[in-house]
Amino acid sequence: MDQNGEYIVVKAKAQGVQVIGLTRGQDTKFHHTEKLDKGEVLICQFTDHTSAIKIRGKATVLTKYGTVDTDVD
Repeated sequence: MDQNGEYIVVKAKAQGVQVIGLTRGQDTKFHHTEKLDKGEVLICQFTDHTSAIKIRGKATVLTKYGTVDTDVD
């Protein structure tokens, strides 16, 4: 695992927010899914296996680049 990978923080603003890890390589695939309840926080790390993180639902995402709110109502 890449010990220097970047982290993001996902805070669920509604029930059932999904956080999905996507793989690296020629074929991008789902490799991990978490479901968050309102108010729960998940800290995610980009690694040698995780190249992208997809978020479904109403959430706030904190990164070193700033804070983003999803536009889901």
